[in-house]
Amino acid sequence: KSQAEAVQATGSAWWQWLNYGIQPQVMPRLIGLSLYRLDINFRESAVVGLVGAGGIGATLNTAFDRYEYDTAAAILILIIGIVMLSEYISGYIRAGVQ
Repeated sequence: KSQAEAVQATGSAWWQWLNYGIQPQVMPRLIGLSLYRLDINFRESAVVGLVGAGGIGATLNTAFDRYEYDTAAAILILIIGIVMLSEYISGYIRAGVQ
């Protein structure tokens, strides 16, 4: 029926059941969701910073307020680059886990 039931049917200890029955089923999803949440947190930090919470979004807002569009463009390119890099790395990790 399931991997966890098969491990439990062998008479394994609870830690073996957890390590060999539950963990292999849960880890790909857990890693995928954790990486997804990390990506969302980074994107939201830029947006929240625009409304005054600080961080890279506040720096971007300051650049726009001072009409320093070259600095604002550099910050936007940096944000986009980091998001693209994190997407690439998370895709690589997800492919390795599955």
